Amino acid sequence: MKILIADDHALFRDNLALFLSELQPQSVVLQVSSYPLMLKLLKKEQNIDMVVLDLDMKGVEALKTIYDLKSISDNLKIVVISTSEDILQIKKIILSGVDGYILRRTDFSNIKEAFEQIFQDRKYIPEALKDIENENLGKISGKPLTNRQSQVLDLIAQGKSNKQIAYEMGVSEATVKLHINALLRSLKVNNRTQAVITAQKIGLI
Repeated sequence: MKILIADDHALFRDNLALFLSELQPQSVVLQVSSYPLMLKLLKKEQNIDMVVLDLDMKGVEALKTIYDLKSISDNLKIVVISTSEDILQIKKIILSGVDGYILRRTDFSNIKEAFEQIFQDRKYIPEALKDIENENLGKISGKPLTNRQSQVLDLIAQGKSNKQIAYEMGVSEATVKLHINALLRSLKVNNRTQAVITAQKIGLI
């Protein structure tokens, strides 16, 4: 397998390349630090099996770049890495058909789980993003929250910080932020306090 990592964070890119080489000893891992270099290498190398793409890299237009990559080969696996907490943007990216979506602040144990699934031809979406994929954003009818969002809401109502919530749920703070953003959008509010007040009014807590 030939893997191309396109990421402008040198330390992260080097660590990921080493990690993937250990996970797939027979693989060849290539690295580029910019969008133009990625395009140049993809034209030069005709047998790349997987692209690991930093969506925050300068010049990358998330959806357009993903569709451009998919047009290169039907068999090309696309794994995206991003710091984005924009729920609508994340949902569009997931629905575009990528093989994996990884939050940059994800620890390497979860990154290992992600690539193990992807190497087995299974898509990887973090648990918080699976909630996002399935929910009807912005609509309140009955109980609009996923189980995880309800858990986060209860902890917010208890006055817990993101760090405390992450510890109690056994997830990263980045994952907690994603749950909170989805929660705020579902309840049509702008902050945690409004979320608790609205949830109390409609009987969610």
